Amino acid sequence: MDQAELNKTSNVPVIKTRFPVARIKKIMQADDDIGKVAQATPLVVAKALELFMVALVEESCNQARQRNAKRVSPSHLKQAVLSTEQFDFLADIVSKYPDPVAVGIGEGKDEGGRGGRGGGRRKKREE
Repeated sequence: MDQAELNKTSNVPVIKTRFPVARIKKIMQADDDIGKVAQATPLVVAKALELFMVALVEESCNQARQRNAKRVSPSHLKQAVLSTEQFDFLADIVSKYPDPVAVGIGEGKDEGGRGGRGGGRRKKREE
């Protein structure tokens, strides 16, 4: 059974993104306390990073689905960290960022009734 068949039969998601092993090794060796790094060590760290990212992104997606959002936003990521015990070590980091405030009708809009984010067609200049 090859890797593709294994992923089809199990619940493990197929991950196409890979973390650069050479860069991980370089970062590890930049620390003076770390001497030589075994060849397998950066590979294991890269795989651990992949699995961590999958778990964090999946939980963020779940938070977005619960709120009927079409896109995952930083607030979904923050809620994922705060609601999952596995990510408790990130709670101090995400607590520095404010929760998004819902913009009411008429608030945060420019003269045209749009949010000030731009986009759309430009208005013709009146001469």
